[in-house]
Amino acid sequence: MRYDRLLEELRFATATGGGELPPDLAAWAAKVRERAYATTDGDVEALLAAGHSEDAIFEVTVAAAVGAGLERFEAGVRALR
Repeated sequence: MRYDRLLEELRFATATGGGELPPDLAAWAAKVRERAYATTDGDVEALLAAGHSEDAIFEVTVAAAVGAGLERFEAGVRALR
């Protein structure tokens, strides 16, 4: 596939996020990954109030979403093979 190299780079980037997350950010990442439809502004406000920067929240959100998207994409590709 022509996207194999890009997908491998994305997979690596989402898998090597730099270590363990604080518990509240880990819970946020799990929520984004497993049930993004349930995320709310209140969730983000709570993370901000806990002292996390907008940049940190954004980066965790993107990594979780891309990781979940790649998992679903790969499951679809496996189903087609």
